Amino acid sequence: MVRAVASLTLLVSGAVYGQLAGPRFEVASIKPSSAGPNSVSGIKTGHGRLDANNVTVQRCIMGAFGVGPHQIFGGPDWIESDRFEIAAKADQPVNEDAALMVMLQSLLAERFKLTFHRETRTVPAYVLEVAKNGPKLEKAEDGEGGTNTSNSNSRTVVDAHNTSMDSFAKVLARQMDLLVVNQTGLGGVFHLKLQWTPERLIAKAAEGAATDGASIFIALQEQLGLRLRSQKAPVEVLVIDHVEQPSEN
Repeated sequence: MVRAVASLTLLVSGAVYGQLAGPRFEVASIKPSSAGPNSVSGIKTGHGRLDANNVTVQRCIMGAFGVGPHQIFGGPDWIESDRFEIAAKADQPVNEDAALMVMLQSLLAERFKLTFHRETRTVPAYVLEVAKNGPKLEKAEDGEGGTNTSNSNSRTVVDAHNTSMDSFAKVLARQMDLLVVNQTGLGGVFHLKLQWTPERLIAKAAEGAATDGASIFIALQEQLGLRLRSQKAPVEVLVIDHVEQPSEN
């Protein structure tokens, strides 16, 4: 039932944003965030609740519709800069993250007056493929998935559980300057751990600064037996037609 509702919501092209069919949060509070742009931000879900701390509208769209930042086009500049605190609760416990994301879609339509359409564009991207010597992946059983990404001054670490290659590509896209498209051909879910040195530190090392880490391109091949290749690819993107600042409550 949730899957059917999600499909219906994704097909809406912005005609009647106040009449989206689908489950909604019973109560929701949206307020401007007082935290700085470099403060911790993110979306937590569980037991029928969604708490988004110090998030942009762009980040909410990414979570609600399962797209990366490079798949969102249009809209005013403030959707990437203005930050909000969102606390929402369903009328009963909902443990499926997908169901809460459908509710977030409705919240964006109702409170931010978000309307959009989807189209396919050929854009620069990274293609995620299996490296020459084959994958080095730990196969996982079906179960609750989750991904933790941590960034420090010296390295970035992604620790993912029960994650498909499509989902992993989306995680990588959040760390890259281009969209990442999964073309590994690998089905099922995996336990994945990847760590690398950010490109800004690699660049400093080229100027003589000390660093002991590998770039994400080298780390992917050495640690997971995967690789990223740059090419243009046809990708479905979300084009924003209309969005407004929300009224506080």
